[in-house]
Amino acid sequence: MTASDILASLDRLRGTVCVVGSMNADYTVVTERLPGPGETVTGGPLQMLPGGKSGNQAAAAARIGAAVRMFGVVGSDANAEFLLGALREAGVDTQHVRHMPGTSGTTVITVDASGENTIVYSPGSNAQVSVDYIEAMRDELGSANVLGLCLESPIDAVTAAARVGHEAGVPVLLNNSPFTTALPDELVEFADILLVNEHEMAQMFGIAEPQNGDWSGFDWLAAADRMREFGFDRAIVTLGGDGSMVLDASCAVSSATRVAPVRVEAVDTTGCGDSFMGAVLAGLASGFELREAAQLASFVSAYAATSLGAQTSYGSAAQIRELFVS
Repeated sequence: MTASDILASLDRLRGTVCVVGSMNADYTVVTERLPGPGETVTGGPLQMLPGGKSGNQAAAAARIGAAVRMFGVVGSDANAEFLLGALREAGVDTQHVRHMPGTSGTTVITVDASGENTIVYSPGSNAQVSVDYIEAMRDELGSANVLGLCLESPIDAVTAAARVGHEAGVPVLLNNSPFTTALPDELVEFADILLVNEHEMAQMFGIAEPQNGDWSGFDWLAAADRMREFGFDRAIVTLGGDGSMVLDASCAVSSATRVAPVRVEAVDTTGCGDSFMGAVLAGLASGFELREAAQLASFVSAYAATSLGAQTSYGSAAQIRELFVS
């Protein structure tokens, strides 16, 4: 499909997406500079915004038309309803999210005037996503068109969810974030598609990055072959403002296809990576080829960069189309 076809297809995203993972209340304050050890600095107004990588991904997919079910655990605090309310407002089905005693997941974020930040993640209820919970949701997870996973939940639960998807014949898209090189062999076996950025890919596969930071001359076919040795057949590697690469090693001869970026005047890139993941999920659930899903995600994530916040910056199909259709 052409870029115009991709934008037109925003009206036809009807697949079912299941997302298992994290929901966080993001407490954010802007300061002139980050404090040093033991130092107190004065910041601006404290903002609380809905976040969590999995919650963000679910919201992004739902806003552009996919039928999205969220799976995870929130606490017994006021943030629980705040997070679920934000997801429901985006169109996400939250009926399978469990409530447990204690606090919901939170992040405390300090951002300085130049955009540098420090982030402290407190998993809270996210740490209570268990294998037993995943098994109890087996039927619901197995009825999806695609399953999205990241690593803000306990790794045994993430692996169990991948196993459930694999056994049901549901394609599993794994976002290796927060990044780790120590993925369980079973998780690699059960995941169908990997989503990472270029630096994460290089670390995972033991590949040297270009010394000048210029990825245009990088040997992507060799990277696809190395990916196959690692255990993945397909991947999307995001390149920030330079678009993405779709690697396919599922056939005898590997392929690497570049997906061009969508240029915008960026205001805030918070949550753009999660919106990319959500859009890929929505595209795959609706029958897109991986390259087409990545191209769709380029538009969705570019739109997200044009306003503040993560979930609060995600656009509907109509809003995205309006911005990019001249």
